Amino acid sequence: MRANSRTARQAFLERNTSAKYERACARRYPFVASIELTDLQSETHIREQTSDLSLFGCHVDADHLLLTGTTVRIRIVHAGASFVALGKVAYAVSSTGMGVAFTKIEPNYQLVLDNWIGQLRDAGEKQAKV
Repeated sequence: MRANSRTARQAFLERNTSAKYERACARRYPFVASIELTDLQSETHIREQTSDLSLFGCHVDADHLLLTGTTVRIRIVHAGASFVALGKVAYAVSSTGMGVAFTKIEPNYQLVLDNWIGQLRDAGEKQAKV
């Protein structure tokens, strides 16, 4: 992702951290992977699983929910690659889990995210043609 696109993403996330804005701006793809969330204030660790992923965030299937607005460190491991970012809990619903919006991604981890999204997009296009 180009620097100006990343700057636009950061500005967007600073203005809008709710899931409704994130969902409208980026397509979500089914994506199951291990995720670890660390509440930066309490240092509470949660290990769960994602169910979808976008350029702006992910959904976490979780029994233990963090409060909306909680700042977290995110670590996702999938297919031998790791993604690390800072984020905020955008929503928490007891029956479905949490939405987490990415707020800061280092360039090397942005490449990992872009690669995963590209693979998911390509797989979706292939499946649509069948």
